[in-house]
Amino acid sequence: MTPSDSAKTPVTVRKAQPADFDAWLVLWEGYLAFYEEDLPRSTTELSWSRLLDDSVNMTGLVAEVDGRIVGFTNYLFTDSTWHVNPDCYLEDLFTSPDVRGLGVGRALIAAVTEIARAAGSDTVYWQTQNSNTTARKLYDKVADDNGHMLYEIDLHA
Repeated sequence: MTPSDSAKTPVTVRKAQPADFDAWLVLWEGYLAFYEEDLPRSTTELSWSRLLDDSVNMTGLVAEVDGRIVGFTNYLFTDSTWHVNPDCYLEDLFTSPDVRGLGVGRALIAAVTEIARAAGSDTVYWQTQNSNTTARKLYDKVADDNGHMLYEIDLHA
């Protein structure tokens, strides 16, 4: 597929379903490889179960092109000392390399934005590595860089 194919191949975004696991797992493993992370299978399976569990404050969406799952995003709502309503944290976003440039990432972000708007959220926010220039080209088009940096303390180090 090429970017010019995007008008011919609409992107469908929907909530992840149990039967999506195998396709999601391939993408998840690509996502982890991109970030040079190696999670135990038990953590992956726990994350998947949380994404499907309506009683957990975490939801997974998948994107399809021509019936094939080609991307995913995971989000959750967080209370804030800065806003009256909960913010929406878009925690993970990944698309298959062969569909990049076709609007899959944009469609996933738009879907989370609409869900957050309907829930009354004040903001949708996410983070990425400074070196993730491909994704940042999209992010710079759909959101504002608020100038904050992320600091983290690894409690298992």
